[in-house]
Amino acid sequence: MLKVINYRVKGVENVKKFAALILAAIISLLVAGCNKGVKPEERMNEYVELWNKQKFEEMYDYLSAETKETVKEEDFIDRYKKIYKDLGIDNLKVEFKTPEEKTDKKAERAEFPVSVSMDSIAGKIEFEQTAVWVKEEREDETNWYFNWDTTFIFPQLEKGDKVSVSTVPAERGEILDKNGEGLAINGTAYEIGIVPKDMGDNREEVINRLADLLGITAAQIEKALNQSWVQPEHFVPIKKIPTSERALLEEAVKLDGVVKRDVKARVYPLGEAAAHLVGYVGPITAEELEKLQGEGYQSTDLIGKRGLEQLFDKELKGRNGVKIYAVKADGSREIIAEQEVVHGKDIHLTIDSAIQKTIFEQMKGEAGTAAAIHPITGETLALVSSPSFDPNILTLGATAEQWKKLQDNELNPLLNRFAATYAPGSVMKPITAAIGLKEGAIDWKKTINVKGLKWQKDSSWGNYYVTRVSDQPNVNLEKALVYSDNIYFAQAALAVGKDKFLSGLQDFGFDNKGFKYTYPIQLSKAGKIGSDIALADSGYGQAQVETNVLHLAATYTTFVNDGNMIKPILLADEEKEQVWRENLVSAEDAKKISAALEKVVQDPAGTAYSGRMEGYPLAGKTGTAELKRAQGEQGKENGWFVAYNAENPSLLIAMMIEGVEGRGGSTVPVKIIKNIFEHIQ
Repeated sequence: MLKVINYRVKGVENVKKFAALILAAIISLLVAGCNKGVKPEERMNEYVELWNKQKFEEMYDYLSAETKETVKEEDFIDRYKKIYKDLGIDNLKVEFKTPEEKTDKKAERAEFPVSVSMDSIAGKIEFEQTAVWVKEEREDETNWYFNWDTTFIFPQLEKGDKVSVSTVPAERGEILDKNGEGLAINGTAYEIGIVPKDMGDNREEVINRLADLLGITAAQIEKALNQSWVQPEHFVPIKKIPTSERALLEEAVKLDGVVKRDVKARVYPLGEAAAHLVGYVGPITAEELEKLQGEGYQSTDLIGKRGLEQLFDKELKGRNGVKIYAVKADGSREIIAEQEVVHGKDIHLTIDSAIQKTIFEQMKGEAGTAAAIHPITGETLALVSSPSFDPNILTLGATAEQWKKLQDNELNPLLNRFAATYAPGSVMKPITAAIGLKEGAIDWKKTINVKGLKWQKDSSWGNYYVTRVSDQPNVNLEKALVYSDNIYFAQAALAVGKDKFLSGLQDFGFDNKGFKYTYPIQLSKAGKIGSDIALADSGYGQAQVETNVLHLAATYTTFVNDGNMIKPILLADEEKEQVWRENLVSAEDAKKISAALEKVVQDPAGTAYSGRMEGYPLAGKTGTAELKRAQGEQGKENGWFVAYNAENPSLLIAMMIEGVEGRGGSTVPVKIIKNIFEHIQ
């Protein structure tokens, strides 16, 4: 003790050096002690954690010297990453249960069981392996290291083996109408290509002319021809076209070296007529693939882009048959995982292709929409949006020029109008009549006595008036429906009152409750009725009231079902004749409203008299919705007509045509619907 004190007294610097040496010795002993105390099960747990997180770079640091001699770091990391990515590995779960009996401190080797499970493009893969750990000294430190080999990727994958995948594509389910007619089917397209050696000396001329015909660039064709696999005698695919493009095909194959072959393709037999309803398929995008990760999609898949193709994509696509193999040096193969092919499910609709096509054709490109339903069963027989696009072109890959033409069209053929809502105009009046009758605010005998073509409640309305077309001094409910008298229905709504009128609209489904329909559509709405003017306007389908064409059609089923509204359905296996809303009006009043709607068409004074057909008891209601910001302004008008056979109600059609101002208003859809009934009756 005296010696140490004496040493310290001799010099502070010596004391510092001595302390540093002691501290270094202690740290060295601690580190050595720690290394000697590291257990192989701890190292195994660390490795498993990294494996579950797929941190392959860090996993390599745990490998034994013997392993590192056989596999380089880059190869180890790249192989894991590539295999896991190519095979769609997901939900990886590596488990190791620490044994109760600890490893002998003197042991140089330890073995632990490990279980591995994962999802892949060929289904679930599960296996168990035994991990061997060896004690090694590196840089004067002793630790445990893993004797890894390729069987820890898959047990069947031995050194030198390769992973191979074979696929049996699932056949996409078809979309069929109520009669089994195809709306989206697996058919054939023409694939136009070039055999390079057959172009001879006309290469440049052939490429330029073919590019013009197909609406693509010469550079795109050159790129296809310059692919690494191309040989002079090979068929080089350039573009697919629908089989309906026969004239284009004939022009193309006249060129030297240009030939066609038939290929499988998604085909839409109704073309534009059902495009918005059915949609189309196209190659899956990187964004879609990422969003659908783990749901069985691959980068080569086609996926629904719009309509029912998109809505039912998972049911339609099925599941590809996939086999994952370990390919041995001698060419033999051992199965790692296998999944049987499951073909897509067919979707059967209530749609009638003949009615769908007839309605679309009779609309003749007019901007508008139509819904046809069976008013007794609720089956949706047609859902049409016009103008439209050809899904057969889009599914095969539309050119930039074709897309531009669609996008620049002022009638907006890409807009799905049957999924939207619009101001209904006078087609709202039978609903107002039903609400007023049920509330006792109006009856069949009560008349209004108004002279002239305009009316206002009182001077508080200022310069605002409700206007009408026909100057009828004494108007009862039947005449109001036949003449489509705005003043009558404005007064009817006021007599009902805001709260009860809004409640009545909600009873008719304007509350957006209880209406679950297969195809996603915007539901009708009543908006806020904040003033008497708004209430009066709502009575004849203006103000804040908006309706969807399908919902509008459903409301009219009330008048052929004794006051009960039928729920529309789209899938063939859905229950028919479902009552959506009960007792909206008495059975007697429902029949009287229907009789009045028949007079709308059959009576010479009726607003739909131009739709009358000899010997055919068509009933219906017209409407013209004025789209303007203030009274007195000139604005666009949408024409409406809802019609059905009053004696044999098996078809009810609701239609809206945009921009009818100056063309007779609602007479435009009246004429179209008359033509439709003449074609299909």
